[in-house]
Amino acid sequence: MKLISWNVNGLRACEKKGFAEFFHSQDPDFFAVQETKMQEDQLPDSLKFDGYFRYMNSAARKGYSGTMVYAKKEPLSVSFEIEGDETREGRVITLEYEDFWFVCAYVPNSKEGLVRLNYRMEWEDLLRTHLKKLDQTKPVIYTGDLNVAHEEIDIRNPAANRRNAGFSDEERAKFTELLGAGFSDTFRKLYPETVQYSWWSYRFKARERNAGWRIDYFVVSDRLMPEVKDSIIWSDVTGSDHCPVGLDIALNA
Repeated sequence: MKLISWNVNGLRACEKKGFAEFFHSQDPDFFAVQETKMQEDQLPDSLKFDGYFRYMNSAARKGYSGTMVYAKKEPLSVSFEIEGDETREGRVITLEYEDFWFVCAYVPNSKEGLVRLNYRMEWEDLLRTHLKKLDQTKPVIYTGDLNVAHEEIDIRNPAANRRNAGFSDEERAKFTELLGAGFSDTFRKLYPETVQYSWWSYRFKARERNAGWRIDYFVVSDRLMPEVKDSIIWSDVTGSDHCPVGLDIALNA
């Protein structure tokens, strides 16, 4: 299977910058989208791709957050959000298949000054509980904009960003805790020394200078790691301040 994830920073904006062309060029089995910034009735016909089931989780607040998954095969079940989170920000979609769970998430940003860090920490605990519960019945493929650069290798300027959202000690520790609960960061497992980023600020010509962060991931249950063939970051694909990431895995939906 080929799986792709992309924070598009507004799907309608990304559509004008090559989203559909990239989608069709890859012919994915799954395509997870974060930060759609739209309600389902706003999705243009041009993004209702033939041959795919489509699931959207839109935020109650219009023009904010939102996730979507395209899947070639219809799942056994679909659920939205995670137990205990009542914010209705459209952040999680979970699809069940015979041999695995597929989870797309847009993890909350802690915001400037870490003003939303406490909520983020609570949300991370709920999400980890959700993934661990799923993992008890069948292995999990978890993807999305996880809004954390886990290690210093995952960020261009670690010292300058130590207390910034996405690289705080607290956020990094939560990701470490998730990995310790039986999950693997596929890219880092396959490429322990590779420096590659998936997000660049629109400010200060960050992308031109490759002053980036790796905050978009494919995470799998440890027991799936032997089936992972490749974990990909398409750094040269534009259309958003994030680039797409992908997973090739020897599984069938």
